[in-house]
Amino acid sequence: MDAQSRIPRVGILFRPQLPPERLREFVVSAEAAGFDDLWMWEDCFLEGGLTSAAAALAWSSSLRVGLGLMPVPLRNPALAAMEVATLARLFPGRFIPAVGHGVLPWMEQVGARAASPMTLLREWVTATRSLLHGETVTVSAQYVHLSQVALDWPPSAVPPLLVGARGPKTLALAGELSDGLVLDAGISPGGVRQAVARAAAPRPHEVVVNVLCGGGPDSWERIQAELAESAEPLSDRAAVGSPGEVADAVRSFARAGATTVVLQPAADDPDVAATIRLAAAAKSVLQNDSTVA
Repeated sequence: MDAQSRIPRVGILFRPQLPPERLREFVVSAEAAGFDDLWMWEDCFLEGGLTSAAAALAWSSSLRVGLGLMPVPLRNPALAAMEVATLARLFPGRFIPAVGHGVLPWMEQVGARAASPMTLLREWVTATRSLLHGETVTVSAQYVHLSQVALDWPPSAVPPLLVGARGPKTLALAGELSDGLVLDAGISPGGVRQAVARAAAPRPHEVVVNVLCGGGPDSWERIQAELAESAEPLSDRAAVGSPGEVADAVRSFARAGATTVVLQPAADDPDVAATIRLAAAAKSVLQNDSTVA
């Protein structure tokens, strides 16, 4: 494995538990710190993902902004394709959307839960990717119904459409239909390796992994409280300690198949700025290693 293959993209995540008015400061800090990516997600009933992504893109010039993920039951694929295409044209090469089932109880809460989430995801991803690639789509399926729909302004550079996945069926669907995976926090490098194998993608896939990271007081305890119980050691599933130790954690995920590692503050992190500084210092360690190699 050469030096470059050990160095993934490194991002920082803006959690929706932070109020929207803190986003601009976070974006400015992330770009100044030299991160490759800034990621966010869309949870009910916090911030809107696409509006937040648009603001983050406008407030930055070099960051790639990832939205991982949007729940497909909440959006018609034609509307989603319009929104994604608009951002892709306004900020070429800097927006990367991801979609998924959404948290099923929340989908039920808003009257959008599908009887077959897998069927909905398959129909939705297929239709939306076709629209983004400039195709005219007519489909009458179980959930998606489009008649001669085409984007007037399809993106000239089509952004990859990723799928957030956990279970084996969703991983297989992501490998078959999407341009990559988003794996949520709490997974170990061994879990990443297994997920990549289950996806069995026939073409190169981006693999984005969220990893909890903390630089403030009681970081380990906060992360331990947030992550679900697992037989795997917590030390394999989080990035805490010195910049070198966080960099080692990033390397371990990269060796397992991650192409992007997104360092994620805990939901109740009292010092997000310290976590950004720690994550940025770890990225510098990785960059220096790459330069020396």
